[in-house]
Amino acid sequence: MASEAMNARERFHATFQYGQPDRVFLMSQWTFADTRERWLREGMPWDQHFTTYFGFDRIEYIPLQTGLLPPPETKVVEQTAEWQTVEDELGAVSRHWTDREFGMPQWLVYPVRDRDSWESLKKRLNPDAPNRYSEYWEDLKRCYRNRDYSLGIMAGSFYGWIRNWIGMEHLALWYYDCPDLVHEMTEYVTDFVLRLMDRALSEIPDIDHALIWEDMAMKTGSLISPKLFREFMMAPLKRVTKVLNDYGIQIIMLDSDGNVDELIPLWLEADVNLIFPLEVAASCDPVAYREQFGQELRLLGGIDKRVLRDGCTKQDIEQEVMSKVPQLVKQGGFSPMVDHAVPPDVPFENFKYYMALIDEVCTFA
Repeated sequence: MASEAMNARERFHATFQYGQPDRVFLMSQWTFADTRERWLREGMPWDQHFTTYFGFDRIEYIPLQTGLLPPPETKVVEQTAEWQTVEDELGAVSRHWTDREFGMPQWLVYPVRDRDSWESLKKRLNPDAPNRYSEYWEDLKRCYRNRDYSLGIMAGSFYGWIRNWIGMEHLALWYYDCPDLVHEMTEYVTDFVLRLMDRALSEIPDIDHALIWEDMAMKTGSLISPKLFREFMMAPLKRVTKVLNDYGIQIIMLDSDGNVDELIPLWLEADVNLIFPLEVAASCDPVAYREQFGQELRLLGGIDKRVLRDGCTKQDIEQEVMSKVPQLVKQGGFSPMVDHAVPPDVPFENFKYYMALIDEVCTFA
């Protein structure tokens, strides 16, 4: 392994391109706000940056605005002590908890319900809107020229966005009831993403990686069958990854929660080659994935958050880390990370001990 200290950008490529890093690239850990508030109460220094304190590596994304412009105006139509019901100008209605940080909103009506509502939403997906790029774009480009950190580009979503607009159950039915409309939506998203990325890809040389967000799996398996993936997603996804590859971007990351066992071969076929966060509670096993897919698949995550919570011991943490991290680190193409946002039932001392173990196992210099 390498003996000279690397910067974050060099370390990113050495880790995920099976080189010789001085230590494994470590992405900053996701946490809930309540978790950090607890850790501050328990002794985490308030006057230090979180990433620097734990020794995480810098990783940045080109700030492209991918959402609806303008964002739909909303109004509260019902309020209780625990939640509020919100309606927006697209007709979407959702219920949100107001007495806790945890908890996904409950969707009562989705923004896209038919072709007319899709046409209304689509008007807010103009890739050429000037404010999709930074007002100080030229200054950003100058900053990126001599960067020493990995710079990524957001490359869209070919299930997740559409699922959010239609609803999971409705989308599952639309694949059969109105496939032409789903194809149209997916192709529009693809065209939108390619058009949006074009300026950044053309004007910023040597972008280090791309990121696709999907969240298209549940605890026991995928939310879409391989057959439907091939019919609706494969070609659009390949259109995007081909453009990324043509611009020299070799690491294409995909973020999906849940059990992704049957999705990984499909993503690899579409030239997506780094998967995270590998949720252990959903039976994701990075050791098994490496055995099955070899070096074609890069891995990020895979550390069970449940072994860090209140009541767990140092021995519990050691068992989780040492059962998978040393062998995967030795093989390369892997970086450990707690398998989603760390919840507030994790004490500071447990996370600090976990990070000390990771630092020991992942440092070679």
